[in-house]
Amino acid sequence: MSVLALRVGPVSTRVPARALAVSIVAAVLVAVGIAWSISVGVFPIPFTDVVGELTGLRRSADSTFIIRRLRLPRALTAALVGGAFGMSGQVFQRMVRNPLASPDILGVSAGAAVGAVAWIVLRDGSGPTVTFVALAGSILTVLAIYLLALKKGMSSYRLVLIGIGVTAMLNAVVAYLLTRAELFDAQRATIWLTGSVNNRGWSHVRPLAAALAVLVPVTLVNARPLRALELGDDTARGLGVPGRSPLVLAVSAAALAAVATAAAGPVGFVALVSPQIARRLVGPGPAALVPAGLVGAAIVVYADTLSRLVFSPIELPVGVVTAAVGAPYLLWLLVRSNRIGSGG
Repeated sequence: MSVLALRVGPVSTRVPARALAVSIVAAVLVAVGIAWSISVGVFPIPFTDVVGELTGLRRSADSTFIIRRLRLPRALTAALVGGAFGMSGQVFQRMVRNPLASPDILGVSAGAAVGAVAWIVLRDGSGPTVTFVALAGSILTVLAIYLLALKKGMSSYRLVLIGIGVTAMLNAVVAYLLTRAELFDAQRATIWLTGSVNNRGWSHVRPLAAALAVLVPVTLVNARPLRALELGDDTARGLGVPGRSPLVLAVSAAALAAVATAAAGPVGFVALVSPQIARRLVGPGPAALVPAGLVGAAIVVYADTLSRLVFSPIELPVGVVTAAVGAPYLLWLLVRSNRIGSGG
């Protein structure tokens, strides 16, 4: 496999040419998807006008407000959320060597959901505060699952089982909170739990982008021993991987899933499907992290656009579309894993 050496100032890294090519194509697809999402709707805008508005080459007073204030923040939120879920799922699946180990199955998204719903229902919270509470709930959940599964090394089979159990418990807590909530608060929490980017504005984009600007570099820097961790904890330690590396990676991946969940709710199956697609395009290892994030961004952007068009003028939450696509994929993955004997 050919490798390219990239240098940005004093920092240099070696990137497989195939991973770079896939990343470029995926980034173009995301950009096209964002432009398409902005151009369609009740008030359609020509694609050329959208590109001219975003590049500053051509502006129209009629479309500027719709593009910059209404549709662009929503499309950017979808892209950022999908990117965070895709990268988070890639880390979890490679760490535990299990294609089913995604944040929504391992309880990370459920932990964020408990924090956010509790804050909405019990404290009538909203806005950026929900993001921080969801982040805390997610990190505490992944730490608890990691400690419960840590017994003479990390077993992917045990981790998935514990994650499923914790997810069921946390979903029960969410259901209880909804039963004791006021009608308006329960409605807000239910919409959030579905996974939606409806009515997202710049107040959602800015904190999400700021969080990812910190978390993505941290994840990429700490992902260098990811290939060694795929060989198992004992082998990784024998190769000189520090004992704290799995914990740092788990926390950073949980934080990625948490900020995405806080911004758009637990958009299902994105973190499960994106790494699988990226792995088939690029191969295993740290090189698939960025492609997985870009694939996730493309999935959410196009799914959100379809959710607006398929049953127009009714807009479905984007989580409905991703679940409709992801659930059959999960069934296929389970059948395939059992057939080749890789279930545990």
